[in-house]
Amino acid sequence: MTNALIYLIVMIAVAAVVFLLAALVFGRGEELAPLPPGASPTRLPSDDITEDDVRDLKFQQVFRGYKMSEVDWALQRLATEVETLRARVAELEDRETSEHGA
Repeated sequence: MTNALIYLIVMIAVAAVVFLLAALVFGRGEELAPLPPGASPTRLPSDDITEDDVRDLKFQQVFRGYKMSEVDWALQRLATEVETLRARVAELEDRETSEHGA
């Protein structure tokens, strides 16, 4: 009987230590307030994206990482912005070349 009681106390102590370590590592289970349906924490301006906009970009976390649809959307927006900027640079370079060539 004494051995069973000691084993029980040791098992409870080990379980308490494991629980406390898990609580320290993973937090206490607080949850953020839910977003409204269809809302996303991912924000980018409609045009003229700056480097700070990209640095401040946040994605909704899901079970295995980030929400893929939000990442895809942000990458598409950034690709469009890069494409627009490259076209503008090419236009300005062509204009400068034609002005110096004339």
